[in-house]
Amino acid sequence: MAYDTTDPRSLLAGAEKAAVPVVAYADAETIEFNKVPPSETGAGFKSWYGRCQNLVVSYTEVEPGAVLIRERHADEYMVFFPNPEIKADIETANGRADDVSSQLAIVPPGDSRITITAGKGTVMRVFSALSTDLTEKSYNAASYREPHPNIPPFQPWPAPPAGFKLRLYPIDVPATEGRFGVLYRSTNMMINLFPVATEPRDPNKMSPHYHDDFEQCSLTLQGDYMHYIRWPWTVNKAIWRDDAKIRCSAPSITIIPPPAIHTSQALPPAPCHLIDIFGPPRLDFSLKPGWVLNAADYPMPAGMGS
Repeated sequence: MAYDTTDPRSLLAGAEKAAVPVVAYADAETIEFNKVPPSETGAGFKSWYGRCQNLVVSYTEVEPGAVLIRERHADEYMVFFPNPEIKADIETANGRADDVSSQLAIVPPGDSRITITAGKGTVMRVFSALSTDLTEKSYNAASYREPHPNIPPFQPWPAPPAGFKLRLYPIDVPATEGRFGVLYRSTNMMINLFPVATEPRDPNKMSPHYHDDFEQCSLTLQGDYMHYIRWPWTVNKAIWRDDAKIRCSAPSITIIPPPAIHTSQALPPAPCHLIDIFGPPRLDFSLKPGWVLNAADYPMPAGMGS
């Protein structure tokens, strides 16, 4: 991994370790939601679904009165409202909140109902792949008919000590020196709510790095990004791949497989907004004190820290 010294990730354990040998690679994928038909429509909403091996991302355009329902949902999911003009009431099997806006909600298992009470714009939801009805609705469902290589079987993290309930967290959190983004985790996923980029990324401060055994889902909510991807060489030349440059426009997701070396750059014109999503939570980020803002609510697996 290579980071500029001002990047907090330069201090992650294993930042200089060698690549793990692999015998097969998966493709990187991009889904630009406004270029494909919606996966689901209803009164006041249109939803698009795209999946990773362990996650499903739902991009939904809403109007006042729209109702987004999940019944007998198997595990937690996340929902956030990037448009500050949107307000929503959230009813769950364990907790209710009214006039939710510019917040991230972690919704408990069971029945839930999100009612848009004001504003037009975007609602983002992230589910685990246990929601098989949604994996099948995903635009790229066929890509995961067989599990992708280099990703171990999914294991959820421990349940919250205070139990499953509706939890709300702020999206706009002031930056602090040494902390990377705005990180929240649940039992089954982690999200990094980066701030909106107001200028292109400095080309002298790129961050090429790789992940041994998990995918990265990069969600573009505003502007254009270029994802640069390089697959490491192995002893088997037959699986070598050429470098890739993937330009994507909002709204979209790009799924980057392990152990592809990758880095991303916001492109002009600003503003640009990128959010990273992982499933399950990342251990390396979780081990950094103060990085995960709701760590007190969600413990790490036994023997892996606190």
